[in-house]
Amino acid sequence: TPTYISLNVQSAECLDVHYFAVLIGVGATSVNAYVAQQAIAERHRKGLFGSLSYEQCVERYINSINNGLLKVMSKMGISVINSYRGGCNFEAIGLSRNLMNKFFPSMSSKISGIGIAGIEKRCLDAHSKAFDEQVATLPVGGFYRYRFGGEQHAFEAKSIHMLQSAVGNKNYSLFKKYSQMIDEMAPINIRDLLGYKTNNKTNLTEEESAQEIRKRLVAPGISLGALSPEAHETLSIAMNRIGAKSDSGEGGEDASRFKLKPNGDNPSSRIKQIASGRFGVTAEYLNNCDEIEIKVAQGAKPGEGGQLPGGKVSDLIAKLRHSTKGVTLISPPPHHDIYSIEDLAQLIYDLKQINPSARVCVKLVAQSGIGTVAAGVAKAKADTILISGHNGGTGASPQTSIKYAGLPWELGLSEVHQVLSLNNLRDKVILRTDGGLKTGKDIVIAAMLGAEEYGIGTASLVAMGCIMVRQCHSNTCPVGVCSQDEKLREKFTGTAEKVINLFTYIAEEVREILSELGFKTLDEIVGRADLLYQVSRGSADLDDLDLNPIIQTIDSSVGDYNIKKGNITKVADSLDLKMIEDLKPFFESGQKVQLSYNIKNTNRALGTRLASEITTNIGMNKLEDDHVIINLKGSAGQSLGAFCVKGTTLKIQGDANDYVGKGLSGGKIIITPSETSSLQTNINVIIGNTVLYGATNGTLYAAGMAGDRFAVRNSGAHAVIEGCGDNGCEYMTGGSVVILGAVGNNFGAGMTGGMAFAFDKEGTL
Repeated sequence: TPTYISLNVQSAECLDVHYFAVLIGVGATSVNAYVAQQAIAERHRKGLFGSLSYEQCVERYINSINNGLLKVMSKMGISVINSYRGGCNFEAIGLSRNLMNKFFPSMSSKISGIGIAGIEKRCLDAHSKAFDEQVATLPVGGFYRYRFGGEQHAFEAKSIHMLQSAVGNKNYSLFKKYSQMIDEMAPINIRDLLGYKTNNKTNLTEEESAQEIRKRLVAPGISLGALSPEAHETLSIAMNRIGAKSDSGEGGEDASRFKLKPNGDNPSSRIKQIASGRFGVTAEYLNNCDEIEIKVAQGAKPGEGGQLPGGKVSDLIAKLRHSTKGVTLISPPPHHDIYSIEDLAQLIYDLKQINPSARVCVKLVAQSGIGTVAAGVAKAKADTILISGHNGGTGASPQTSIKYAGLPWELGLSEVHQVLSLNNLRDKVILRTDGGLKTGKDIVIAAMLGAEEYGIGTASLVAMGCIMVRQCHSNTCPVGVCSQDEKLREKFTGTAEKVINLFTYIAEEVREILSELGFKTLDEIVGRADLLYQVSRGSADLDDLDLNPIIQTIDSSVGDYNIKKGNITKVADSLDLKMIEDLKPFFESGQKVQLSYNIKNTNRALGTRLASEITTNIGMNKLEDDHVIINLKGSAGQSLGAFCVKGTTLKIQGDANDYVGKGLSGGKIIITPSETSSLQTNINVIIGNTVLYGATNGTLYAAGMAGDRFAVRNSGAHAVIEGCGDNGCEYMTGGSVVILGAVGNNFGAGMTGGMAFAFDKEGTL
């Protein structure tokens, strides 16, 4: 390969920034898109750009390409274009294996498809459209939001209206017409190219009940902030009524919703999501759920994390997220406490200490190689793995984050199921998937590809009244589903009954399909990809696709198909069990107690299980400071005082590892060197990395320095230390930090609240 590669792109398709991104990603150092500029000249000659001069049009085009490239690179965490060049940080769908092997050998492409001839035809078609003399106006578009005569969308006006009429009028036959309409649309998803083989039909009365099937359906994580409070609560109430689960999303949840309403409705989300420890993750929040979902990434915007525009950060949202009203909130994609499977295993351990009765789910995004990651997650003792697809999304995605992001769940789910089965890990976890599921057929195909649970997000919002106007990020939702504006929220007409009707109809349709297939329960078809086959859609491009990698099955003699049946995977007990036993006088009568223990670095998450007991039996904020004092001598393991609550004081003579005070919820932590130590505190590290990550309240005093990422996303804790490494106080939104010494690079990056004081004696800050 020559050192410098220049490409003359002779197709108007290169008007799209993502073509430039691919060209540079595979090694091009110079891209001359002169045909694109000719296309601009042609359209300018036709008067399609109003009063803009040709030079202005070209300048705007170049600026758009530059901005788009910067956006693509920022998703990858790449600062300079030389680092991006040749990185192949993407994968192909539907390019032939011969083409990939010859021209892009380092790129991943799971599904084979068109070759050089197919690409040539597409380029020529695009070129002819760009220079068609008969075209008097620019195309209507419809790439992001539906336009009549434009691009086809998975949800369009007719299907939206039909679904809303069906669930609003309790009309199952109308839902069946909606389902048929979705099935007869031109293919959009991979599953649209799949059919299933029928068998000996069973009697519908013998089928698993819709009530049981509904319990497998999930309203996936859509945060309060993206959704209005009314829409978010309606989803939770609906799912709790039918024994299913709703997911809070990463935006936290008001503690008032943890209690039943006077009419008996339960507005609390059974799944509480944490994007590590970012928004409102407290001991109380984590103890009011049946499942905790760790959001490592999200399908709509993998590599970006989430964001909530300042206009949607109302008083309520700011309170729940421990932030400032009107200030945009950022969920950075690196979680800062998860850099490896070992880090993830530690977080899973911490969560199983703060709520021993909750399942732990890890949310991953479909991509090549996800099977290997999922195997690590299963070994890290997760109970559920969620494979999220690229479609769907939040009520806050900017347009540049919606397209060309992530892969379909069909690809990720099939790979995860196959890899876990081959490695005898399939019985360790439950698999869940989401991303554009709308009908019973979608559920059945997801089951055959390996999933036991199924998230239905966008369709549930449509059932509540969403009309897909794509204004979620602007806080102007005209039906009050995705707005924090009080006047717009008054227009919300969604009810729990409408959501329940949707989930009931989907479950009934699943029963009918199972009956056609000759099976009585959903469990019988989980992992049965051999029941699927590829259907012809009469399109050369589509029929060239090879879906065999998705629908291949693992020989039952190799691997294990046993499905996990709800048992929570246990982790090792902590020293806290001994503490809780010794604290009987405190729990029985409220007596103040001091205890002392010797510790070593295998004692992890000290104080976390105790925090769970106090939160459950007394309350997170009910005690006065220093009500329970635990004196510790030695070296504390990971996650000392994670989620520790008010009234608990941990005093350590010695040192501590990473994650001290993770999610601190009101407790106090004091760390000093041992009495025999001769180390000078202000030049020696006494606590590790990622201290006070996601802390919401409490105090930390450390006689010594901290490692990297100190107080990242701290939103309420107060701390005094004697120096820290890189990325200190990053994304901090509240609390106060005093650093009596030097700090590392990138201090305070993305910080939008709170106070940080650094004693910069050497003038290096």
